Amino acid sequence: MQKLLYPVDSKPPFGLTLLLASQHLLAALGGIIAVPLVLGNVLQLPTADTIVLVNAALLVSGIVTIIQCQGVGPIGLRLPSVMGTSFTFVAAALAIGFSEYGVAGILGSSLVGSLVMIIGSFFMPYVRKLFPPVVTGVVVMMIGLSLIPVAVDWFAGGQKGDPNYADPANLAMATFVLVLVVALVQWGKGIFSAAAIVIGILVGYLVALALGWINFDSVKNAELFALPQPLHFGLAFPISGIIGMSIAYLVTIVESSGNFLALGNATQMEITGKHLRGGVLCDGLGSAFAAVMSTTPFSSFSQNIGVISLTGVASRYVVTIMGVLLVLAGVFPVFGALIVSIPMPVLGGAGLMMFAMIIAAGIQMLDKVERSKRNGLIIAISIGCGLAVTTRPELLDKLPSFFKEIFGSGITVGSLLALTLNLILPQDKEHSEK
Repeated sequence: MQKLLYPVDSKPPFGLTLLLASQHLLAALGGIIAVPLVLGNVLQLPTADTIVLVNAALLVSGIVTIIQCQGVGPIGLRLPSVMGTSFTFVAAALAIGFSEYGVAGILGSSLVGSLVMIIGSFFMPYVRKLFPPVVTGVVVMMIGLSLIPVAVDWFAGGQKGDPNYADPANLAMATFVLVLVVALVQWGKGIFSAAAIVIGILVGYLVALALGWINFDSVKNAELFALPQPLHFGLAFPISGIIGMSIAYLVTIVESSGNFLALGNATQMEITGKHLRGGVLCDGLGSAFAAVMSTTPFSSFSQNIGVISLTGVASRYVVTIMGVLLVLAGVFPVFGALIVSIPMPVLGGAGLMMFAMIIAAGIQMLDKVERSKRNGLIIAISIGCGLAVTTRPELLDKLPSFFKEIFGSGITVGSLLALTLNLILPQDKEHSEK
């Protein structure tokens, strides 16, 4: 196993910590603001309301990340886990948002639904027993495989169908950043290896700036300072919305558990039931806090596990400082706008490598699993069905929305199948005779 440059409880020098925290910020920021932007655009909210959602998302992400990393009593994983708004809740949120209850209904339903996660957290020591190495390996693999399409879209410069999608210039820029990051990780020493991602993105940004690719409109239009606005939209509590959000929270418990187990592998720490309980409890309380602060629910970010796997920097102190940077981005929107100005191909070059490293970690975990017909079936069926949903999400289009809500994520499908098959498939005869 690769030796970590900075283990979980280490504290790099402050200047280096700031640089290392910045690369976590670059990996997560787009995902954190994506959900409020999608909701704002689809629900056709006034620009001022969308800005409230975005600023609150950044601020609460920072606060919950700090608590997740450092812990407060029984709350928190105490590992370098980045928290942010979750796409798992988007379908339920849009259904509520288009009803008479609007955004108030989304936030009220989210607040009540968070009880599912808060209460569920106390059962996590029992849930941990359901994750032997064969299941954990599948979950980690699915996290990486599900992120690859995101990285490919960044690499190509947008979404499929965009006029400049996969433009040769985009591919060349992304490849340049990818090669630079690989070279820094492989041959760089000290800071150059540890901060490979942020250095690669910074060099790519400067090249893009020289080529005239950077659009500073978002920076010019961003407010310099913005105070948080609790209960800006009010709260409403539609029964159907609470049910939909509660289902989404159940799915998030599975996804967050998988992320925490993958994080344990990346940081070379054993994840116990106590870890999972603290992590999921922080997730649920953070989502309740998010509803009060006028933004959408939270979950752990798998993107940042790739940063740790690639650089060997597992310090929770680094990610705590990243949480502080997120809080600053929430109260100084111009800071976040500057990060958002980074062209997608620049992010894509680093992102493809980060997410592929999670897949590699899953392969290494599965390589240690006993080779048997039973384990082979669990791995094949779980990953095959998880990839089916990831690569062809339209597979679920004609099913009731309830099914789409639960099985819309390849990570969830792969995880649930691995858990179920591990429980119901009989042990191989050779294994049981040992």
